[in-house]
Amino acid sequence: MKSKKFTKIFCAAAVVAALTLGGCSDLTGLTDAEKTDQPVATEKAVSQTSHTEAASKTPNKPESNAKISEARNTPAVRVARTVGPAVVGITNKVEARDMFNRTFEAEGGGSGVIFQSDGYIVTNNHVIAGAKEIIVSLSDGNSVTGKLIGTDEMTDIAVVKVDAKDLPTAEFGDSDEVVVGEPAIVIGNPTGLEYQGSVTVGVISALNRTVNVYDKSVKLLQTDAPINPGNSGGALVNADGKVIGINSVKIAGNAIEGMGFAIPINTVKQVVKELMDKGYVARPYLGVTIFDEPTAARYGYQLSISKGVYVVQVALESPAGRAGFQRGDIILSIDGKEVNSVGDVRSEVTAHKIGDKVKVLIDRDGKQQTVEVTLEEMPRHQ
Repeated sequence: MKSKKFTKIFCAAAVVAALTLGGCSDLTGLTDAEKTDQPVATEKAVSQTSHTEAASKTPNKPESNAKISEARNTPAVRVARTVGPAVVGITNKVEARDMFNRTFEAEGGGSGVIFQSDGYIVTNNHVIAGAKEIIVSLSDGNSVTGKLIGTDEMTDIAVVKVDAKDLPTAEFGDSDEVVVGEPAIVIGNPTGLEYQGSVTVGVISALNRTVNVYDKSVKLLQTDAPINPGNSGGALVNADGKVIGINSVKIAGNAIEGMGFAIPINTVKQVVKELMDKGYVARPYLGVTIFDEPTAARYGYQLSISKGVYVVQVALESPAGRAGFQRGDIILSIDGKEVNSVGDVRSEVTAHKIGDKVKVLIDRDGKQQTVEVTLEEMPRHQ
């Protein structure tokens, strides 16, 4: 390995567009610049609101017997009535430090979707990350304490449970049947509980968009239905009233408008099942730290390779360590599929099952060789 392939550089990059975790109106889903202007400190606890008081404060709550014309009874209206009650507000209480290193209580907010009437709610991992306390605001105005059942950082999914019964639920659809151009309705709490239950409408813009978030490559549904801070964890619904995605991120920039993304509901269903069964998602892993050119640049390095990804570190007690991987190896393909980014490697590995044997083509000091690796379950602390 020639030293010129991997050299330290110091530079600043001008960011034209930022990918934001779409919707947390809090500390967790914002860039450092955005955090500066956020009034996040609070001295007040979220009060337990009585049903009578809360109901009077609940916006957009139509009378059950309200009648409207057929022309006005659009899919968005029907979805607001049927799915809206199952979308909740989530307040995340965390302990933070100010510029003088003093601790204080801060709050963040997002949305969630009730999928079981006995109190099970799906939301985003980034909505509840670091939570000391979780408060769930129901559509009837009541606020209850939530318990974290499990979370999965890779897919940005978490499950929260509240002690309640006979709650309104949303029906999950089939995201494999979604088509470009069909109506898409977003329900959530943009900017916080003040606008709880807001409904926005658009279309499905694209399927299976690969989006890189914090070095993770994920497949998402794209929509032009507005997704604002606070919508994270809320519902993306089709015209049949079925949830087809959980809102997660948006692309923000001066010249960008109408680019929101949601986790496909079929992915959500798989993750939710594992979280409810054991509290985490078991995945296979290699056990290497790798760089592609963008990742290396983010950490202040310059990587000069024409293809593949560079192995920066190998965990000895890992599948790659036991297979003989070394620092400086360049991974070219996995089971015959070329990999040229960190996301490519992760996608190929997670496409396999724990215990699978995969053939990895590497370049070591200019010579290519194939190494067989038996994939193992990723340790939970990684």
